[in-house]
Amino acid sequence: MIAADLINGSFELLAGLFVLNHCRVLYAHKEARGVSLARVAFFTLWGFWNLYYYPTLQQPLSFYGGLFVVAANAVYLGMMFRYRAKLVDEHETYLGGDRS
Repeated sequence: MIAADLINGSFELLAGLFVLNHCRVLYAHKEARGVSLARVAFFTLWGFWNLYYYPTLQQPLSFYGGLFVVAANAVYLGMMFRYRAKLVDEHETYLGGDRS
């Protein structure tokens, strides 16, 4: 059982590193384009479910890896909201919307 937990926990940890890379790129570009906000929200919620589910399976390594993924996804989601608001303002300006 520990081998399965180690493998799954490693996947979770690697997924968290990939999400942090997304955060790095989003921070550099300051634009949330080409990524679905709903997708990130879904996987963040799924991650929260995993934080409940992994302990019931007695998989502590998966839990800690999942905690890392949830934290990274939450940061990414927050960044997307922040930079998405910027794009909405620019889009309204481009379309000639009233900014008053």
